[in-house]
Amino acid sequence: MADLKDELRELLDKQAITEKLYEYCRSMDRMDEELGKACFHEDAVADYGVGVFQGTGHGFVEMCMKAHPMFHSHAHQLANILIWIKGENQALSESYVDATLRRIDEEGNAYDIRNLGRYVDEWEKREGTWRISDRKYLLDFDQSGSNAGIFETTSKRDRSDPSYFGD
Repeated sequence: MADLKDELRELLDKQAITEKLYEYCRSMDRMDEELGKACFHEDAVADYGVGVFQGTGHGFVEMCMKAHPMFHSHAHQLANILIWIKGENQALSESYVDATLRRIDEEGNAYDIRNLGRYVDEWEKREGTWRISDRKYLLDFDQSGSNAGIFETTSKRDRSDPSYFGD
């Protein structure tokens, strides 16, 4: 039977990994390259599928920062986060992701791209910090099309967003 200290360490590790997953989503939605790169080890592998991106985690973040300014807004949301701690410095996780990207065409019409899939991640704790060492994105399904939304976006896609609390 694991002792309380081991159980507490596992809970703290799982919480640190969960927060890193949330930071990744925030980095994409706020177009925060520094935060996005901090979610991956520098040598991390990222496989979002043939035709999307295969390379490094940092390379994926850089690609998004160049390709995604055309979108008016993003919304990445996670659910069903499962984490398995595999020793002191290794972990695995599966997270369901719902990512919607909105662009506005020349006539002012909204067009949404929605991807629903899963992040299957391998984690390593190096120098006391958990980061992704290997990510596979598995697309479960997607949908795209015009959106007749009536509300104006009030979020910001940079550090001027109120969620940064004036940092």
